[in-house]
Amino acid sequence: MKSFSNLSIVTHPLLSHSMNVLRDKRTATEAFRHHSAIASRILLMEATREMPTKDYPIETPLAPVIGQCIADPVVLIPVLRAGLAMLNAAQEFMPWASVGFIGLERDERTAIASTYYRKFPDRLAHRHIIVLDPMLATGGSLIDTIDALKAQGGVKLSAVCVVAAPEGVERLNAAYPDVSIVVGALDSHLDENKYIVPGLGDFGDRYFET
Repeated sequence: MKSFSNLSIVTHPLLSHSMNVLRDKRTATEAFRHHSAIASRILLMEATREMPTKDYPIETPLAPVIGQCIADPVVLIPVLRAGLAMLNAAQEFMPWASVGFIGLERDERTAIASTYYRKFPDRLAHRHIIVLDPMLATGGSLIDTIDALKAQGGVKLSAVCVVAAPEGVERLNAAYPDVSIVVGALDSHLDENKYIVPGLGDFGDRYFET
């Protein structure tokens, strides 16, 4: 399988366990939501590993000390609607982060996504932007999202996905080699309907029980 310089495939026993639960077609909605949160937290830990920090003086109950805090403001961008499944986990880690939204709906016949909603915070050029989208299939939705973010001044971007297909990663890498991609699994391929194989089905439908 082709390698990509901007792709990180996270390996961790807890993530592997949750991925198995998410992939299993017998998994009920409650368990699917629970393990979606676990997977999202682990992936976000990796996505923020290289985030710059700055000195921050504090006082413990015993003495003053110079600690470290995140240097850049953070913006979380869940791609509606499935990206909302990752938002709560991200906000638990970064409750100070701003949140923007973009709504993209895929045409089931053509697999092309169209934008129906977009609302981003201001001053994106000065923020670290984390795009949340559980499934990276063709790459169209993520590219459209990054197009919109860069058009509004976004510079430092990363994408966090639970499962990805090589076709989508290659397309995103070609369009935006500067955007880091963090995934829980890189699967085999897309089928004729542009679904990830083996994948886990439609993430949004399984998470929201629709």
